[in-house]
Amino acid sequence: MTDMLTAPRHVLPAASASRSAAPWAMAGGVVAGPLFLAVGLAQGFVRDGFDFTRNAISQLALGEWGWVQTASFVLTGALLIAGATGLRRVLRDVPGGTWGPALVGVFGVSFWAAAAFPADAGAGFPVGAPEGTVMSGHGAAHMFGGMIGYLALCAAFFVLARPLAARGLRSWAVASRVVPVIVLAGFMASAASVLAFTAGAGLGLLWLSAVTARLAGTPADR
Repeated sequence: MTDMLTAPRHVLPAASASRSAAPWAMAGGVVAGPLFLAVGLAQGFVRDGFDFTRNAISQLALGEWGWVQTASFVLTGALLIAGATGLRRVLRDVPGGTWGPALVGVFGVSFWAAAAFPADAGAGFPVGAPEGTVMSGHGAAHMFGGMIGYLALCAAFFVLARPLAARGLRSWAVASRVVPVIVLAGFMASAASVLAFTAGAGLGLLWLSAVTARLAGTPADR
């Protein structure tokens, strides 16, 4: 009888602590995208030979100052995984509350893969690199990791549309089904325009930031 009376006292504080930690974890998902893009844009404007119309942001991990972009990949991945953990806590026991955060976590891991396997040089960057690009093993791994990551992100948007709709955020739910189409269109156009690829990838990062912030600030019983 004593154990039955005292057990909830141990369970409830743990559950409360998990809930209270969720906003801090979700903050990682909110800042990850804007921070990554800000660091990439700042570097792109100051690194010699870099051209946004010809080079992808991931190529900034090459050259003398490449460590800055590599660190950005590592930090962004950590923030996204923290955000996924926060989403899981907030969306516990609701439709999409398991797979949505899990897919965001896969997206976060893809940034660590990008740090471990740098992109290939090419299109004149770093300075002195040939115009053409010869695919290497690490370059192929970089591209494969990015593809898996962004496919996971697009799938996450479709899944997270359900908890958005459940909270009465129907316009957000509709947008979460449209944004992945635009992101994938940018990826498909990458062969013709690197800028389209960058724009699509950037849109995905920014929309994840917005969705995470919206879910963090909207009660489940709305």
